[in-house]
Amino acid sequence: MARRRRGKQSKSQNQWYKADLHLHTPASADYQQENISFLDILREGERKGLDIMAFTDHNTVSGYRAMKDEIENLELLEQLDRLTNIERQRLQEYRRLLNRVLLLKGLEFTATFGFHILGIFDPETPTRDLEFLLLKLNIPADQLDRGATDVGATSDVLTAYRLIEEAGGIVIAAHANSSNGVALHGIQFGGQTRIAFTQDEHLHVLEVTDLEKKGRKTTARFFDGSKPEYPRRMRCIQGSDAHRLTRQSDRSRHLGVGERVTEVLLPERSFEALKDVLLSDDFARTRPYRPQAVPVDYVQAARDEGPNIVQEFHERYSRRGGYRDAIIADICAFANTNGGTLYIGVPADSKSKPTGVGAAPTRVVNLFQQEVQERITPELPITADVQETQSIKIVRIIVPRGTHPPYAMDESDIYIRSESETTVAVRDEIVELAKRGMGESVSLVQMEEDEEQETHEKTGQPRPRRQPTVAPPRTGVEIAEIVTRNNTRYYTMRDLRNGNLVNNVTRRSARHLWRYAIEEAEGNPVDPKQVRWLNDIGVWKQREYRNRVRWDLVQRDGGDLRVYYGVTEEGIHHQWAALVEED
Repeated sequence: MARRRRGKQSKSQNQWYKADLHLHTPASADYQQENISFLDILREGERKGLDIMAFTDHNTVSGYRAMKDEIENLELLEQLDRLTNIERQRLQEYRRLLNRVLLLKGLEFTATFGFHILGIFDPETPTRDLEFLLLKLNIPADQLDRGATDVGATSDVLTAYRLIEEAGGIVIAAHANSSNGVALHGIQFGGQTRIAFTQDEHLHVLEVTDLEKKGRKTTARFFDGSKPEYPRRMRCIQGSDAHRLTRQSDRSRHLGVGERVTEVLLPERSFEALKDVLLSDDFARTRPYRPQAVPVDYVQAARDEGPNIVQEFHERYSRRGGYRDAIIADICAFANTNGGTLYIGVPADSKSKPTGVGAAPTRVVNLFQQEVQERITPELPITADVQETQSIKIVRIIVPRGTHPPYAMDESDIYIRSESETTVAVRDEIVELAKRGMGESVSLVQMEEDEEQETHEKTGQPRPRRQPTVAPPRTGVEIAEIVTRNNTRYYTMRDLRNGNLVNNVTRRSARHLWRYAIEEAEGNPVDPKQVRWLNDIGVWKQREYRNRVRWDLVQRDGGDLRVYYGVTEEGIHHQWAALVEED
């Protein structure tokens, strides 16, 4: 998993800058308007109030180079005192606009199978370096100035990510959820390919077209770190992808300059400051720009989503009542799981008014920085700062996914995050954390399969079938085995998020979802006649818990029944989706 730069603590001099990092010029072969100059594009950016722009032509930097060549020729004529009045006006206009707008060098690379990737670079990066990068990405030399998307067999997506990053660029998956995007649903690739294309450590940002939409089906919600197979939270931004100066009509899907903009909270308007934010874990420092509307309240947006595996809310933080211990336990659990964000001073109920953290929020920030330093081992770098929601000051704590697990609270208490709950880790989970900390993470399911393969090779006996035709859901739990010792039943629980097996679970030691599964298996066993079947998969029970629908699902596996308890929407895929949609 990629290591991100730590988000910097918000300072009073930080301000929001409007950025459009996906703009084409006439150097792109598919540009849609004639007689448009670079000055026209810069003027339109100024008119739209842009602070940062990037020229990102298809597989070329010839547009940016042509503009710089024009400016240098005008400056040479100025030195020779040979400028005409019109040329002098053009040069002055270039200087005025480039002082008003930070213009970044960029390119939109077409990778294998047509996927588009943006590389954004410091304006001081030599143009020859970027042309050499394009050659390394297998753009033919005779195509460097063409600006076309069809340039033959180029480098694959993952190689492109790596080479652009190594060249010093910000790596952005262009229109990831749309045409030629790496996350577009329906592309003819397996799930593992899409996971690799969107979770790679060299990819910094996803550009999406639905950033303003709300609900569980948005791209940003999908990549928020709560999905089992997509544990790395991805920053999502938006850009115009403008192939023309202005939109042709209100209904046209072809946008103009600055018509889909991202705001970025920066200490200064510079490439380095922008890169620091886009590579950080502080996801509240980018937001969709809404002209003449109330800016996005990221705290309220998080509350609307509710607690999950990567975020939690605490109304109080005092020692009395154990509130502070609960916060430190959450921090420990996030570090041991996928990382996450805590909001202190707000109840989890999104309809309740924030309570805030009093008149000295900075004191609360310092308090928890000190608490984490003293109570979490090994050392865990967190980012704590003051945020505002509904004009009330609250504290936000950003916890990274730890690189040296297991992390312990007060030296001995090890917690993990399971969906929206923080629970004490059991033995097998601690073993997995230790393996991850040593770089040896192997799921217990994989270990079992390796043992079965070894048995098969020694005895010649056929390996048992591990997976039925339809893959199990991706959330919830399954009881894999039950054994009785000394009149006590011990359960082996399979975590459907990662396939790990946790042995020796008793009814007394089981956490909430495990206990539910055990109680259901003992007191309300599945009756196949009462299951609503769709071929070999079915719904046994549907319930609502903590404002979320959860399903108990059943699957025929040869002569056996497999029961998956507490499956949430994030775990539903393929045929399971068709099944629950009917329910």
